[in-house]
Amino acid sequence: MIGSTSPRERRAAALLAALLTATGLCGGDVLARGFPFGPRTRDVNDLGNQYVPFHAHLWDLLHGRADGGLLVNWQSGYGSSFLPDLGTYLSSPFAPLVALFPRDEIDLAVYVITLLKAACAGAAMAWLLPRLRPGPWWAAGLLGSSYALCGWTLSYASYNPMWLDGLLALPLLCLVGEWAREGRHRVAGVLIVALAWVANFYTAYMATLGAALVLLLRLWTDGSPRRPALATVGRAALTTVLGVGLAAPLVVTVYAGTLHAHPGRAGDFTPVATENLLARLLPTTYSYASPGLYVGVTALVLALALPFHRAVPVRERAGWTVLVLAVVLSLQWTPTHLAWHAFSAPNGSPYRQAFVVCAVLVCAAWHTLAHGLPDRRALGAGGLLLAVLAAWAYRSRLEHPSYALPVLLLAAAGSL
Repeated sequence: MIGSTSPRERRAAALLAALLTATGLCGGDVLARGFPFGPRTRDVNDLGNQYVPFHAHLWDLLHGRADGGLLVNWQSGYGSSFLPDLGTYLSSPFAPLVALFPRDEIDLAVYVITLLKAACAGAAMAWLLPRLRPGPWWAAGLLGSSYALCGWTLSYASYNPMWLDGLLALPLLCLVGEWAREGRHRVAGVLIVALAWVANFYTAYMATLGAALVLLLRLWTDGSPRRPALATVGRAALTTVLGVGLAAPLVVTVYAGTLHAHPGRAGDFTPVATENLLARLLPTTYSYASPGLYVGVTALVLALALPFHRAVPVRERAGWTVLVLAVVLSLQWTPTHLAWHAFSAPNGSPYRQAFVVCAVLVCAAWHTLAHGLPDRRALGAGGLLLAVLAAWAYRSRLEHPSYALPVLLLAAAGSL
């Protein structure tokens, strides 16, 4: 196993991940000639009709120019209750940054906030990975950016900026789980849980479930005796309850507002075809109704090679492999799918919990690399699994460009 990772190296990893994430997002918009680097607007559907106007009203509130207040927004239609909207869309710590921009640049403010959230999510994951298992800082930075630039971020969350708070919350909540194992930073842990639930309780719920699964796996792979393991679970549960309790005034307000709101369309979940699910692990594929699971070919190959990497302890190999499979399968089974969404089928994109799968894939890839570079046997097996996966996914009816296969082959060759 590679030696311990120092705090200085973890900071370097976090900075690298943040820079790569911001560069990747901006670079994609430059190539697509999208706002603010070109004429193509981002203000479509909910982003343009809800989220940007909500941020504009927040700007007015912060500058004392709003027609209304925290309770009622008279700038929306004939007037609308604002407190539930504030708790659902604008309670992130990043949202007040909109006040630093001119009133006529709210679009740019939301774009910058989106960049900052994604960059911080990559940095948080890069900081977490060496805590799970010591390893090279540069690899933690690269995998952190792979997580932040996952298919879920690019396909859905970049146009639903409040969901990006969940992307950031997941590695932070996993870090809280590590503190619970060590019995440290109990107050800080409670505050992080509270902040995550205040920022966006919807994705924080999913992130909390994902962090709980990671903690349970960590306790099993480390071979913790039953009594200390139960004590750790108790500390983590108490931290979560206290944190959610601190966030309860906001969460209850949003819940009450939702309960009394005009009912929306009820959604029925239909699992996507297996080949479509697998196709979303690969580059250049897209479908609104399927989960964005892409984390980069390198991270995917490393995750696929984990079961065959003999330098990794058997429990770690088995545990992370089973967790990846279990979380992926939970996307497709209706009871577990509903459990990820608080037992309410989402109206719109159905796979909003896909960022948890991306996080688990990146963590599995990290455990492969943290024990030393895989040998030819492990890489060959991972490459073979990638070929089988790609062949199966090729049956998918998802639209993909003519350069999809060359891109996949080039990325796979570079990874190996």
